[in-house]
Amino acid sequence: MPIILCIETTSTNCSVALASEKGGYKNDMNVKNCLDLLEDKSDSYSHGELLHVYIKELLNRNNLTIEDLAAVAISKGPGSYTGLRIGVASAKGLCFAQDIPLISIDTLRALSLQVPQNKTVIPMMDARRMEVYSAVYTNGELKEKVAATILEEDSFQRYLKSGDATVLGTGAAKFQELTADRSNEYVSSVPTALTMCNLAIQAYKKSDTVEDIAYFEPFYLKEFKSN
Repeated sequence: MPIILCIETTSTNCSVALASEKGGYKNDMNVKNCLDLLEDKSDSYSHGELLHVYIKELLNRNNLTIEDLAAVAISKGPGSYTGLRIGVASAKGLCFAQDIPLISIDTLRALSLQVPQNKTVIPMMDARRMEVYSAVYTNGELKEKVAATILEEDSFQRYLKSGDATVLGTGAAKFQELTADRSNEYVSSVPTALTMCNLAIQAYKKSDTVEDIAYFEPFYLKEFKSN
């Protein structure tokens, strides 16, 4: 039974999980394929200090070693430039050293899985000022692909007018304040490796989802700007 290391570093949350079909990790997000999870949801970007410590601790407490991994899954973005670089570099290094596949997971898709899928879900990552990285899913199906969106008072109205949508992520509170909407649900949340687990297992079973370790780059969506 394959065990996949999942790495999420696109926000302030340094998060690692072990994905396995046997599962076992108790959670309230309906994730069945998680064996264990370790993360730090503090507001500081500490991926450089914590990531490899967390990976080692997660493996140790499950009596596993790097050699037991069948693949590594990385949250590919969009998100923090620095976080993405650290996460992807670590994932590629592990895959190259162990000669195992690298799997990339869409960050906003994984984020959307934190809430039930039987409605419209708008995952939204803060991208500074009034901009967010967003997508739209309805009943689990992609309706609007990932885009950099400048928030306005009437943004996403075609999806919000029904009053039963969920907006979640690091940009949710900013958008709710702008719209003064009280009909839909707004959930402030950071991406987690937990919701990568089911996606990683699914991707591992499909040969066309494996990335080229030498050429894979994070999905930045926008060019880096220092100010």
